[in-house]
Amino acid sequence: MSLETYKQKRKFDKTPEPKGTVHAGAKKLAFVVQKHRATQLHYDFRLEVGGVLKSWAVPKGPVMDPAVRHMAIMVEDHPYEYRTFEGVIPNGNYGAGEVIVWDEGWYEPYMVKGYTERDMIKGLKAGHITFILHGKKLKGEFALVRLQRAGPKAWLFLKADDDYALKSDITKKDRSVRSGKKLEDLKHHE
Repeated sequence: MSLETYKQKRKFDKTPEPKGTVHAGAKKLAFVVQKHRATQLHYDFRLEVGGVLKSWAVPKGPVMDPAVRHMAIMVEDHPYEYRTFEGVIPNGNYGAGEVIVWDEGWYEPYMVKGYTERDMIKGLKAGHITFILHGKKLKGEFALVRLQRAGPKAWLFLKADDDYALKSDITKKDRSVRSGKKLEDLKHHE
Protein backbone atom coordinates (compact mmCIF):
# COMPACT_ATOMS: atom_id res chain seq x y z
CA MET A 1 0.00 0.00 0.00
CA SER A 2 1.28 3.47 -0.79
CA LEU A 3 0.70 6.99 0.43
CA GLU A 4 2.33 8.59 -2.62
CA THR A 5 -0.92 9.95 -4.14
CA TYR A 6 -2.03 11.27 -0.73
CA LYS A 7 1.26 13.14 -0.30
CA GLN A 8 1.27 14.49 -3.87
CA LYS A 9 -2.15 16.10 -3.37
CA ARG A 10 -1.20 18.00 -0.20
CA LYS A 11 1.03 20.91 0.81
CA PHE A 12 1.91 20.00 4.40
CA ASP A 13 3.26 23.48 5.16
CA LYS A 14 -0.24 24.83 4.46
CA THR A 15 -2.62 22.13 5.78
CA PRO A 16 -2.98 20.66 9.29
CA GLU A 17 -3.46 17.13 7.88
CA PRO A 18 -0.89 14.56 9.05
CA LYS A 19 1.90 13.45 6.67
CA GLY A 20 1.72 9.99 8.16
CA THR A 21 3.46 6.74 7.38
CA VAL A 22 2.46 3.17 6.64
CA HIS A 23 1.36 1.76 10.00
CA ALA A 24 2.78 -1.47 11.39
CA GLY A 25 -0.65 -2.61 12.51
CA ALA A 26 -2.31 -3.46 15.79
CA LYS A 27 -4.37 -6.34 17.13
CA LYS A 28 -7.60 -4.56 16.22
CA LEU A 29 -8.02 -2.99 12.79
CA ALA A 30 -9.27 0.60 12.89
CA PHE A 31 -12.06 2.23 10.95
CA VAL A 32 -13.20 5.83 10.89
CA VAL A 33 -15.92 7.85 9.19
CA GLN A 34 -15.17 11.54 8.77
CA LYS A 35 -17.90 13.99 7.86
CA HIS A 36 -16.31 16.42 5.41
CA ARG A 37 -17.71 19.61 3.94
CA ALA A 38 -15.50 20.30 0.92
CA THR A 39 -16.86 21.16 -2.53
CA GLN A 40 -19.78 18.96 -1.50
CA LEU A 41 -20.78 17.53 1.85
CA HIS A 42 -19.83 13.85 2.07
CA TYR A 43 -18.61 11.17 4.46
CA ASP A 44 -15.16 9.61 4.14
CA PHE A 45 -15.28 5.94 5.10
CA ARG A 46 -11.85 4.51 5.96
CA LEU A 47 -10.71 0.97 6.82
CA GLU A 48 -7.23 0.06 8.02
CA VAL A 49 -5.83 -2.44 5.51
CA GLY A 50 -2.16 -3.15 4.94
CA GLY A 51 -0.95 -0.33 7.18
CA VAL A 52 -2.95 2.47 5.53
CA LEU A 53 -6.56 3.65 5.55
CA LYS A 54 -8.33 2.47 2.39
CA SER A 55 -10.79 5.29 1.69
CA TRP A 56 -14.12 5.89 -0.01
CA ALA A 57 -16.09 9.14 -0.34
CA VAL A 58 -19.74 8.38 0.39
CA PRO A 59 -21.83 11.38 -0.75
CA LYS A 60 -25.03 10.37 1.05
CA GLY A 61 -23.27 8.88 4.07
CA PRO A 62 -23.32 5.45 5.68
CA VAL A 63 -26.53 3.42 5.82
CA MET A 64 -28.05 1.16 8.46
CA ASP A 65 -31.01 0.07 6.32
CA PRO A 66 -30.31 -3.12 4.31
CA ALA A 67 -32.75 -1.97 1.61
CA VAL A 68 -30.68 1.15 0.88
CA ARG A 69 -27.45 1.19 -1.11
CA HIS A 70 -25.24 4.26 -1.28
CA MET A 71 -22.58 5.05 -3.86
CA ALA A 72 -19.02 5.05 -2.52
CA ILE A 73 -16.16 6.43 -4.62
CA MET A 74 -12.75 4.96 -3.84
CA VAL A 75 -10.13 7.66 -3.28
CA GLU A 76 -6.44 7.62 -2.42
CA ASP A 77 -5.12 5.75 0.61
CA HIS A 78 -4.72 7.88 3.73
CA PRO A 79 -2.18 7.44 6.53
CA TYR A 80 -3.23 5.64 9.70
CA GLU A 81 -2.72 8.89 11.65
CA TYR A 82 -5.54 10.50 9.64
CA ARG A 83 -8.14 8.54 11.61
CA THR A 84 -8.06 11.16 14.43
CA PHE A 85 -8.00 14.26 12.20
CA GLU A 86 -10.58 16.93 12.88
CA GLY A 87 -10.27 20.52 11.80
CA VAL A 88 -10.30 22.85 8.85
CA ILE A 89 -8.36 22.24 5.66
CA PRO A 90 -7.61 25.81 4.46
CA ASN A 91 -8.78 27.21 1.12
CA GLY A 92 -6.37 26.59 -1.71
CA ASN A 93 -5.65 23.08 -0.46
CA TYR A 94 -6.97 19.78 -1.76
CA GLY A 95 -10.22 18.96 0.06
CA ALA A 96 -10.55 22.44 1.60
CA GLY A 97 -13.30 22.49 4.23
CA GLU A 98 -14.32 21.28 7.66
CA VAL A 99 -13.77 17.72 8.91
CA ILE A 100 -15.07 15.94 12.02
CA VAL A 101 -14.72 12.35 13.18
CA TRP A 102 -18.35 11.26 12.75
CA ASP A 103 -17.70 7.68 13.90
CA GLU A 104 -14.77 5.48 14.80
CA GLY A 105 -13.96 2.09 16.20
CA TRP A 106 -12.52 -1.18 15.06
CA TYR A 107 -13.54 -3.77 12.56
CA GLU A 108 -13.00 -7.39 11.80
CA PRO A 109 -12.97 -8.98 8.37
CA TYR A 110 -16.10 -11.00 7.67
CA MET A 111 -16.62 -13.71 10.27
CA VAL A 112 -15.65 -16.74 8.22
CA LYS A 113 -13.17 -19.07 9.84
CA GLY A 114 -9.66 -18.05 8.86
CA TYR A 115 -10.62 -14.80 7.08
CA THR A 116 -7.79 -12.31 7.65
CA GLU A 117 -6.59 -8.84 6.75
CA ARG A 118 -4.68 -10.45 3.86
CA ASP A 119 -8.05 -11.69 2.57
CA MET A 120 -9.31 -8.10 2.75
CA ILE A 121 -6.51 -7.09 0.37
CA LYS A 122 -7.53 -9.89 -2.03
CA GLY A 123 -11.18 -8.84 -1.67
CA LEU A 124 -10.32 -5.24 -2.54
CA LYS A 125 -8.63 -6.41 -5.74
CA ALA A 126 -11.61 -8.66 -6.52
CA GLY A 127 -14.09 -5.84 -5.78
CA HIS A 128 -15.99 -7.23 -2.79
CA ILE A 129 -15.21 -6.97 0.92
CA THR A 130 -17.40 -7.79 3.91
CA PHE A 131 -16.65 -6.71 7.47
CA ILE A 132 -18.12 -6.28 10.95
CA LEU A 133 -17.96 -2.74 12.36
CA HIS A 134 -17.66 -2.07 16.09
CA GLY A 135 -18.21 1.68 16.17
CA LYS A 136 -20.05 4.15 18.33
CA LYS A 137 -22.71 4.66 15.63
CA LEU A 138 -22.09 1.97 13.02
CA LYS A 139 -22.38 -1.62 14.22
CA GLY A 140 -22.79 -4.97 12.56
CA GLU A 141 -22.08 -6.41 9.15
CA PHE A 142 -21.43 -4.24 6.09
CA ALA A 143 -20.03 -4.72 2.61
CA LEU A 144 -18.40 -2.69 -0.13
CA VAL A 145 -18.98 -4.01 -3.65
CA ARG A 146 -17.36 -2.55 -6.77
CA LEU A 147 -19.67 -1.72 -9.67
CA GLN A 148 -17.93 -3.49 -12.55
CA ARG A 149 -19.44 -1.43 -15.36
CA ALA A 150 -18.91 1.94 -13.66
CA GLY A 151 -15.12 1.84 -13.45
CA PRO A 152 -12.63 0.83 -10.78
CA LYS A 153 -13.49 3.60 -8.30
CA ALA A 154 -17.28 3.15 -8.13
CA TRP A 155 -18.47 0.95 -5.26
CA LEU A 156 -21.70 0.43 -3.30
CA PHE A 157 -21.83 0.69 0.50
CA LEU A 158 -24.28 -1.89 1.92
CA LYS A 159 -25.66 -2.89 5.32
CA ALA A 160 -26.50 -6.53 6.06
CA ASP A 161 -29.88 -7.44 7.53
CA ASP A 162 -28.67 -8.18 11.06
CA ASP A 163 -29.59 -7.25 14.64
CA TYR A 164 -28.16 -3.73 14.16
CA ALA A 165 -30.11 -2.85 11.00
CA LEU A 166 -32.28 0.28 11.27
CA LYS A 167 -34.75 2.02 8.98
CA SER A 168 -33.86 5.46 10.36
CA ASP A 169 -31.25 7.81 8.84
CA ILE A 170 -28.09 7.34 10.94
CA THR A 171 -26.58 10.56 9.52
CA LYS A 172 -29.08 12.55 11.63
CA LYS A 173 -26.62 11.84 14.46
CA ASP A 174 -24.40 14.69 13.33
CA ARG A 175 -21.90 15.25 16.15
CA SER A 176 -18.29 14.16 16.28
CA VAL A 177 -17.69 11.10 18.46
CA ARG A 178 -14.36 12.67 19.52
CA SER A 179 -15.09 16.34 20.20
CA GLY A 180 -18.89 16.48 20.29
CA LYS A 181 -18.74 19.23 17.63
CA LYS A 182 -20.85 19.60 14.51
CA LEU A 183 -19.34 20.74 11.22
CA GLU A 184 -21.01 24.10 11.80
CA ASP A 185 -18.92 24.56 14.95
CA LEU A 186 -15.71 24.69 12.87
CA LYS A 187 -14.88 27.93 11.13
CA HIS A 188 -13.72 27.73 7.53
CA HIS A 189 -11.68 30.87 6.97
CA GLU A 190 -11.93 32.42 3.52
